[in-house]
Amino acid sequence: MPDLLMIRHGQSTYNLENRFTGWLDVPLSSIGIEEAKNAAIKLKEHKIDIAYTSKLKRAIDTLQIILNSKKHENIPVIKNEALNERSYGDLQGLNKADIAKQYGEAQVLLWRRSYNIAPPGGESLKDTASRVIPFFRSMICANISQGLNVLIVAHGNSLRAIIKELDTINDEDIVRLNIDTGKIYLYQFDKDLKIITRKIL
Repeated sequence: MPDLLMIRHGQSTYNLENRFTGWLDVPLSSIGIEEAKNAAIKLKEHKIDIAYTSKLKRAIDTLQIILNSKKHENIPVIKNEALNERSYGDLQGLNKADIAKQYGEAQVLLWRRSYNIAPPGGESLKDTASRVIPFFRSMICANISQGLNVLIVAHGNSLRAIIKELDTINDEDIVRLNIDTGKIYLYQFDKDLKIITRKIL
């Protein structure tokens, strides 16, 4: 039963400051470092054969903290921008509360959670999925079919795209899916790549 473990990076400095981050490359906050360490503790008993992450520092650093604490420094690590957070375009770096005052909370919710509505100059979740899912199917599913235990450390929206695919969540219901920083999702598969276990650790 191969495992797929997915973790959203620890809190970043922009998460702490309530800013839209997207493709801006910001570091983990002190809380984010602790979240990564706590994730490592939860993963202590889980074997990891290969790890994937985005090209953004907050995800890379979270993965490194996990692998260092597990003494798995030598496992293969693949970094690919297909797993990057969605681009928030013109909103990147701006305070979410300020944008909500300007455009209304309902509009900001649509930009943040809906499937096919993109923020100004940015990506919708549908756009994000269009780069995440082909990479997931071609690379990560191939590892799982080989019986490898895979760890993905990525971002709220790249992981939402994968979970939408795995759980066949429709375009309307995906609005309600939020992934907290440091949260670990575990999926276990049979030899035919059918999900037999799904849970949050």
